[in-house]
Amino acid sequence: MEENIFQPYLNSKRIFQRNREILRSSYIPDELPHRKEQINQLASILVTALKGDRPSNVLIFGKTGTGKTASVKYLEKEIKKADSQFNRVHYLYMNCEVVDTQYGVLQNIGNTFFTDDKFKDRIPFTGWSTERVYNILREKIDETNRVVIIVLDELDKLVYKSGDDVLYHLSRINDDLQNAKVSLIGISNDLKFTEFLDPRVKSRLGEEKMVFPPYNAEQLRDILNQRSDLAFYQGVIDPSVPPLCSALAAQEHGDARRALDLLRVAAEIAERNGDDKVTEAHVYKAKNKIELDCVTEAIRTLPTQSKLVLMAIMLQEERGEGRLTTGDVYETYREISQIVSVTVLTQRRVTDLISELDMLGIIHARVRSFGRGGRTKEIESSVPVVETKKILEEDEILQGIKNYRPKNQTTLI
Repeated sequence: MEENIFQPYLNSKRIFQRNREILRSSYIPDELPHRKEQINQLASILVTALKGDRPSNVLIFGKTGTGKTASVKYLEKEIKKADSQFNRVHYLYMNCEVVDTQYGVLQNIGNTFFTDDKFKDRIPFTGWSTERVYNILREKIDETNRVVIIVLDELDKLVYKSGDDVLYHLSRINDDLQNAKVSLIGISNDLKFTEFLDPRVKSRLGEEKMVFPPYNAEQLRDILNQRSDLAFYQGVIDPSVPPLCSALAAQEHGDARRALDLLRVAAEIAERNGDDKVTEAHVYKAKNKIELDCVTEAIRTLPTQSKLVLMAIMLQEERGEGRLTTGDVYETYREISQIVSVTVLTQRRVTDLISELDMLGIIHARVRSFGRGGRTKEIESSVPVVETKKILEEDEILQGIKNYRPKNQTTLI
């Protein structure tokens, strides 16, 4: 019988004892290490809801991977347990990176109050006025005597994209309710976003403020050890692996998500290779893979003009003529733009795009001065040329320059 392509992988030694989702940040364990203080503080605010009164609105700040979302979701489980007999609390979580418009937020909140038999009456994705959506939402919330806790995660994304109108509506909704009460919890990575809020919204929303500090290496190690015990077979993780993942993540800013990703990807690499143990070497491979994935995503999402500028840099680097200048890049950019029939930008605008690519860390551009001869930028890429070209060639518009070679150019200084 012919062997299936997946057979060698299916037969390889298993490292994961249980679902590998345990090593993702979305998994909420029964106990959150080193977040007891913050959870207790939040619980002391939200307990009011279990007594039938409205808790204060809360704003939670903290960098990525400091346990903000995990703590809020953990409290959701606990509130539902405590309220299982009475059903007085309606707890609702929403990520504003996914739903980032005023209409979308109100529509999503409103539709959670429709039962299955009234499914057809739900608020449509689009087509109603915001006022009509708000009125339906208010009516649905006010149908029974209850406390509604609305958690808006990544709140800064919503405010930067759509302003604070929706927060104004939600923060004053209690004035329009007879039976129900609404409490808001906002979560943000950005302390500065409140500067963009209307003063009335700011004072209503920030009745209580909390800041989640970053984890240190020791705390990250405890988190990884807790998840490792749940996720892996005994003895497959080398004792030096959790401390290394913790140290690498703590160097950045104590990001538990990054530490968990490193451990999970390292284990996946070991499993794919058929290795018996996850070692430090696997962690370093995982670090390179994760960093490359971030760069890949950044390149994929660049606007067309920036992709053309980056492609011009890659083509020039392939020829290996040492450091490039803005003039070299512009000449090649102009040629390839004409080949793919895209409007050619001015050299000044291309210089701006080069600066943006430099800020993203995809290239390194250094200004060099030639005295009276003027100034130019010396450019070199910070990413592998062959892989970057492959990613850029995925774009349909850039398909036409797959086999293009830049003409010989002489740079005059």
